[in-house]
Amino acid sequence: MKQLLSEITQIAIGIFLASIGLKLFLLPNGFLDGGATGIAILLSELFNFNISIFLLIVSIPFLILAWFSLSRRIFIKSVLSILTLAIIIHFEEFTPITEDKLLIAIFGGLFLGAGIGLTIKNGAVLDGSEILGIFINERLGIGIGKVILVFNAILFAATALLLSLEIAMYSVLTFIVTAKIIDLMIEGFEDYVGLTIISPKNEAINTELIKTIGAGTTLYQGSGGFGKRGETLKQDIIHTVINRIDIRRTYNLIDKIDKNAFIIEFDVNKIKGGVYTKFLSKKSLQKLSSYNKASK
Repeated sequence: MKQLLSEITQIAIGIFLASIGLKLFLLPNGFLDGGATGIAILLSELFNFNISIFLLIVSIPFLILAWFSLSRRIFIKSVLSILTLAIIIHFEEFTPITEDKLLIAIFGGLFLGAGIGLTIKNGAVLDGSEILGIFINERLGIGIGKVILVFNAILFAATALLLSLEIAMYSVLTFIVTAKIIDLMIEGFEDYVGLTIISPKNEAINTELIKTIGAGTTLYQGSGGFGKRGETLKQDIIHTVINRIDIRRTYNLIDKIDKNAFIIEFDVNKIKGGVYTKFLSKKSLQKLSSYNKASK
């Protein structure tokens, strides 16, 4: 129950943020975002009719796809979220705070992206293009990102033809900002990198990663292989996660110990628990270092 209340609260905040992006910035200036919201705005501009009605009508086909593509829990929360957004947009009134088109595109995308991202993070969908992407991906195997990109390319091309090229260009900027903010809301502001390190000097590297970088490590044994040094026997492989800000320092540290170390780097969207998230202060790093010494 506590988790459900938390999700509902965050979804409500997300809907409110999205409504600010739409009513305070985008709608008064006719700027579009991508997806179903963008279609609703475009239709509203063309036919001079209530955006809330168009938002509900445009969302219906996507919600039908959601019925077949998503869980019932997500479907119900998405229906309620879209309905709530339409109602809030209908009654919400704001006085525009700027006429600068660049600021409107950026901050409109910022608020809309924060709202959509927070909503997605808590298991609901405010925009239908993601649902379309999931549906096509499951049936045709086409990447979700590619589906959304093609969908929005068609939408912005139509905007350039039916409204103006300038509005289409500002709308693309809004979409880029929105997409980036959605990623930040879902994945977090900290950018993590995973490293897999294979080296005969793994013990020294592991010690320095813990003592100098303050990263937690996991060691697992490789049964053997073949590489630059020829055939290798059993040896420990290091797996660790660090903040991207430490990546250069980490590579320099490894190079000092073994310039021929084999390193695989990969993106990590989110981490939970573990040593890295608990040992950030200098005092805690000293504590971690003492753990490492005690384990020897």
